[in-house]
Amino acid sequence: MEAVLANANRTGKNKGAAAAMGSMTPRPDSWYAFDDKDQDTADWYPQGLTGSDDSGNIGVPAFVISWYFRPTAGERGIRVSFLSPQTLKYQHALLVLAKPDGSYGPINIHAGGVACFGDLLYVADTTRGLRVFDLNKVLDLRTAQKDLGDGNRVGRHGGKLHAFGYRYVIPQTDFWRVATAGPRFSYVAIDRSGDTPRLVTGEYRDPGTDGWVARWPLDLEGGAPEDAYVTGHAKIQGAVSYDGKWYLSQAVNSTTNGRLRVFDGDAATTRPFPIGPEDLTVQGGKLWSVTEFRRKRTVFGVPL
Repeated sequence: MEAVLANANRTGKNKGAAAAMGSMTPRPDSWYAFDDKDQDTADWYPQGLTGSDDSGNIGVPAFVISWYFRPTAGERGIRVSFLSPQTLKYQHALLVLAKPDGSYGPINIHAGGVACFGDLLYVADTTRGLRVFDLNKVLDLRTAQKDLGDGNRVGRHGGKLHAFGYRYVIPQTDFWRVATAGPRFSYVAIDRSGDTPRLVTGEYRDPGTDGWVARWPLDLEGGAPEDAYVTGHAKIQGAVSYDGKWYLSQAVNSTTNGRLRVFDGDAATTRPFPIGPEDLTVQGGKLWSVTEFRRKRTVFGVPL
């Protein structure tokens, strides 16, 4: 990841895309906006957020953001962005599914949440579970061949690699798949506040308030969570537990501010949040999220 960030080819803006903050008072302590091209695209939408604190293995401060491709025609799958909060430089990488013949293709899912622990990146696959990617296995097309191939193709064709113009490709290496259809994995996070880190997952519901959040051992041994709770709220887009508290990110719509719902035992409070908040993570002693809507795309941090 250090090498990917060193070659980052896009630059964000400190406290840009301020429309994302809407009527929020006070505004977040810190926020970073994606560049104009990523702000304006109607094709890609940011969803998941994790970072170097979750990983513990990434050698520089970094955030990792997942995006899904919205058009139903010409599927381009999912991607992640590696963002440096120090330089605001960032780089996209395409997540792909490897094929037995040595080729690969896009993964057509929502990627509503992402979490990194060690070298493993967990991506939420809503109805199937968690797809896993190894950050030690990043393919750099510039070292594999002389150019990036055809920007309109993906996979191996005629002995050459293509990735829709992306320089970096990360293949899926594992899959934690639900045994029986029913549970949904809409978002994912890491709780590092205790002696034993745990994986946090949750379920988006709209309508309905019966979505759940759960904490799992990171080896997922036994296939069951350690504990689980019904949120009691609709449109929860992200959740993380930290130091005994639960934090839930709640969306409304593309023009109305969201809410941060905090549960500390039996005490529940609601705090102001930007428009379109998604997945949650804890980094540098703050709670961070990402906003999804066009011209309102930011990574922002607030006090825990």
